[in-house]
Amino acid sequence: MIINDEKPIKSTKTELAKSLGVSRQSLYYKPIQESKDLIVKAQIEKVMDEHKSYGHKRIAIELKMNKKKIRRLMKKYDLKPFRRRVKKPSKPDDINRPIAIFKNEIQGFCPIRPNVVWVADFTYMKFQGKFFYVATVMDLFTREIIGWSVSIRHDRFLVLEALNMALNNTKKLPLFYHSDQGSEYDSIDCIARLQENNITVSMSTKGSPWENGFQESFYSQFKVDLGWPDQFETFGELIEAIHLQMNYYNKSRIHTSLKMSPVKFRVLYYSKSLISNCPRQRQLV
Repeated sequence: MIINDEKPIKSTKTELAKSLGVSRQSLYYKPIQESKDLIVKAQIEKVMDEHKSYGHKRIAIELKMNKKKIRRLMKKYDLKPFRRRVKKPSKPDDINRPIAIFKNEIQGFCPIRPNVVWVADFTYMKFQGKFFYVATVMDLFTREIIGWSVSIRHDRFLVLEALNMALNNTKKLPLFYHSDQGSEYDSIDCIARLQENNITVSMSTKGSPWENGFQESFYSQFKVDLGWPDQFETFGELIEAIHLQMNYYNKSRIHTSLKMSPVKFRVLYYSKSLISNCPRQRQLV
């Protein structure tokens, strides 16, 4: 009879994981967790199909889930929001222009109600090899786009049309209208339109686009949600899609700082009884 005097080999999970070349956490893996993750993954993908540019914060709000969990699963399954970039067109007329006489009146300013500050800007995109331009006017408090226009030229008429739409759509005029120092906004016609309505003109410091970062942020997401312009056959179809996209942004798209769409936030603000529940209102009062 042969007796084996060898003692049984004992190993910690750390040593076992090291010998197997896997993480220690994987030794606690439970199949049921993977099943739960796959269910949430499907929900995330459904939201991303409807909102192509949504990151983990907006998806978490939409699904009413913890943003850390959504971020973990998006990283695990390599789910990323769509991003796009277009080469910037040149504006030689603005290169050597003198500094505007208007200063930044809203720097450090935080409005606590609608129609105090409107911010304006325009962006560019390409359709069938040619640039076209979209101008917008945003209410800084509600983040709602209250005026916009589309043109194949970036001139004073582009920004005036957006401004006129905003003036016609709003009963109460703003105190300030903020833009950059582009020739379009510094034109005689544009300044005159603002001054005849007793609106104070405010402009970012030259070469300081971050001073109008609200509009910059809007456009970066707007282009993603719209998709490639060349998917449309005609310029008319593209313009219609832009109008639909503006309405989608205002009425449906979740704004991360508002935790809801701009129109819904405005309605909540004016409903009085729900003002105390608005996150931005508590922050800004």
